[in-house]
Amino acid sequence: MMQNHNLHSRGGIITERNADYATVRLRIPAGVLSAEQVKQLAKISEKYGDGSIHLTMRQTVEIPHVSPDNFDKLAKALEKNGTPIGAEKNEVVNIMACPGTERCKYANCETIDLARKIDARVFGKELPIRLRIAISSCTYMCNSPLLNDIGIIGRIRPLRVPGLCTGCGTCAEYCKQCAIKLKNGVSVLDESKCVQCGICIHSCPYHLLKSEYAHYQITVGGRRGASPAPGRELVTVETEEEVVEVVDRIVYWVYRTAWSGRLLADQMDEIGYESFAEGIRKEFGPTAPEAEK
Repeated sequence: MMQNHNLHSRGGIITERNADYATVRLRIPAGVLSAEQVKQLAKISEKYGDGSIHLTMRQTVEIPHVSPDNFDKLAKALEKNGTPIGAEKNEVVNIMACPGTERCKYANCETIDLARKIDARVFGKELPIRLRIAISSCTYMCNSPLLNDIGIIGRIRPLRVPGLCTGCGTCAEYCKQCAIKLKNGVSVLDESKCVQCGICIHSCPYHLLKSEYAHYQITVGGRRGASPAPGRELVTVETEEEVVEVVDRIVYWVYRTAWSGRLLADQMDEIGYESFAEGIRKEFGPTAPEAEK
């Protein structure tokens, strides 16, 4: 049988320890699948793999133990199922996202559709390095966006209207940063401790706290592994369209300037991050302080 050797070089096809077989990683932005897609993946794995499915930390799926003779048929079946072969090499890999406002009571922004928009713009783009993107709808950051090459975090700056606070203390009780104290029967915010999580706004039983600035914080250069480090704050923007555009600019900057063989976090200064960041901040938003290293 004639094999499509282009499939062998796809990032989502990962040679196993036994080189006669490969694990196939799928493209599933935000890790969201329909029940029907899950059923079909089970059938596909039984037919072309070893009958098992591996759920990865990047919210995607792997089908283990696939013979190269089955790559073509497998690829067609995956495309038909809406779960095509994904990425794992030097490219933009699967976009991660938390549930967002669709399900999470702490969420400050929608995430699933945003992940799909980013996926449509940059997924699989070939780069000198592997690039990971994660979206979190609040500052609890369950999926660790700060430890990804690009992190997107939904935040809300609380607004207190003088004279309206009843002094019930609910917001102070819920604030995990201990940024709110009751003084003379009124809640007072210590802005130096506030991470703009929005919990005080959501928790106020009288809906007296309002949002002054709902926005997305975008960070660059986070690192996992043996020496984890948070990304640097690049800019804050207010719309999904701006998020997608900024992410696209970051990907293009990496494509043009980054060196292969090194994590983005380890070469930020050498490839001109500050100059790049200055241009982004001038175009898209207020100057954002660099996150603590």
